Formats: sequence, C-alpha cells, structure tokens
Amino acid sequence: MEYTRLGKTGERISRIGLGAWQFSEAWGVTEYEKAKAVVARALELGINFFDTAMVYGNGLSEYALGRALRELGVKRDEVFVTTKIPGDFLNPFDIPRAVERSVRVLGLGYIDGLLAHWPPAWHNFPTRVYARALERLVNVGLVRYLGLSNFPVELVEGFRSSLAKADVEVFQYRYNLVERWAEEEIIPYAEKNSITVQAWSPIAKGALTGKYTPGNLPKFADVRAGDPVFHPENFEKVWRVVQLLKSIGEKYGKNPTQVALNWLITTSPVVVPIPGAKSPEQVEDFAGAVGWRLKAEDWRAIDEASRSAVILYSIHYPRADLPSSQ
Repeated sequence: MEYTRLGKTGERISRIGLGAWQFSEAWGVTEYEKAKAVVARALELGINFFDTAMVYGNGLSEYALGRALRELGVKRDEVFVTTKIPGDFLNPFDIPRAVERSVRVLGLGYIDGLLAHWPPAWHNFPTRVYARALERLVNVGLVRYLGLSNFPVELVEGFRSSLAKADVEVFQYRYNLVERWAEEEIIPYAEKNSITVQAWSPIAKGALTGKYTPGNLPKFADVRAGDPVFHPENFEKVWRVVQLLKSIGEKYGKNPTQVALNWLITTSPVVVPIPGAKSPEQVEDFAGAVGWRLKAEDWRAIDEASRSAVILYSIHYPRADLPSSQ
C-alpha cells in the first residue's frame, strides 16, 4: 500500500480509502459479518482510511464500521475515520447532539475527521454559525479535524474564514473519469491550500468497472438504475472509455477498475479515492490500483477519451411515458 499525508497535518493515510455507504439498505450490505469481512480485508491490505456518514443507513454504516474496527483489534491511532454530518443538522442546537451520538454509534472514542455533508441550503443556517459550532467540537476533543463535502468554493472560503484556529483539512466530492467537474475549481483549490480530496464515486458507481455493458445495464431495483451515468445515451460514451481502460490495463496486468483509480491518483497528489466494496474481493481490486503508475502516454490517451464522454444529467427529463403536447 502507498501512503500520503492528510491535508496540512501529519496524519498518515492510505492512498486508497474505503467508503462505507454500502453498509446500508441502499447498497444491500446490511449483514454485519459481511461488512466486517470487507473491513478486515481492507486492513490486511494496508488500507487505514475509512469514510462513512450519519445518513448512510441512518447510522447503520457507522455502527458496522466502528464495531468491525474494534472487534478486529485495530489500535485507535492506526486508522483514520471520517464521517459526515448532514446539512439539515448544521445548526448549533443539532450539531453537538448529532456528533455525540455519532461518536457513540462508531464506538471509537472520537471522530478523526468530521465533514459537513452538504450545505444547509434548505434551512439557511449561517455559515459562520455552524463553522464555529463545529470548531468547538475540535476544541473539546470530540473531533480532531474538520472537512467539507459537496461545498462550492465560495462557501468553502466563507467557512474557513469563520474558524479561529482550526482549518479545513479534507474535502469530499464526486470525481471520476467521466464526471470531472471537480477539476475546474475544487482540485486546484485543494492543491493550493494543501487539502486532501476524498473522491467519492471514483468508478462512477461501477460504470467504469467493465461489469456493465450497453446491453446489460443495472435493473430497476438497483440503486444505480436511475443514475444518469447509466442512461443508455450516456453509457454509450462511458462504454468507449471502459474499452480503452481494458486495452491499456492489459499492458499493466490490471483491470479497468484499477486503471480508472490509478488515473485519479496519477492526476493529482491530493486526490484519495474512496470506493465502496461489497466483498473482500472488491477490496483486493481497489488495493491493486496503487504501487504503480500509468505512463504519460497512457494517462493522456485516457484523459482525451474521457473528455469526450460528457454526461448529460437532464437526460431523464421529461418522463418517457408522458404524452406529447404537440
């Protein structure tokens, strides 16, 4: 495993993390022993950077991850765990209550990195107010470091300027080969300010793995089925990228998943992908994305191909079964 530093801190984290959204009803890993097996394999392979959130299974993900780490006998300072507080909770009354509960559910004594999950746009909580409320949790020892997930740069600036001593050390944004908007503002900002970027959906919810084809897309009951990436018109473009990943991967003895993750790591030193695994075998796939680097010409070929795979998010609108008004 390769390692890097978290933000401006001295914390040593693995170059590939493990997301834990899958430990919930949304993705189907609700049996604790299955979740534990995934965490165990991650630890065996040197992964020490884990991410969860309060809303993942309404606490089920935090519980499974924390319990697994405790039962597997990991020393507390050997792992770094981030969790996220939803925008709905970002007020000075809910913040301490929710975070104290999160600490109890995880059972790890404290939270290494607490990220605001998304801005409180529906409730209009002032940035200055929730920034200072979160910083107080650092001051009292419930949280070690702060972060932001899915925040635009303008709000990041407002949040950081509201802090007295702490700073933002970790971001979390959607970032993968066919969804690259984070490269426009977020990643340059993170590189300039030494902020680690946890890339969520780094293999586009499985679209880049080679498992799916234009003739075999996720079925209706699958959480992926409604994702625009898998709409047939979008996926035709994604599929061309997957074919290239397969071809290039053969030169390195790697599969499309490993090439897609390695491309992200090669692209920026601050990016740490956090794919979610539903089995120990998937964790092994992810771990195989590090310890090597794409050659410049292969990186460039993938870069050029992925830029042509523009995902259209309005593609499901309007419903196909609506009658024509013409």
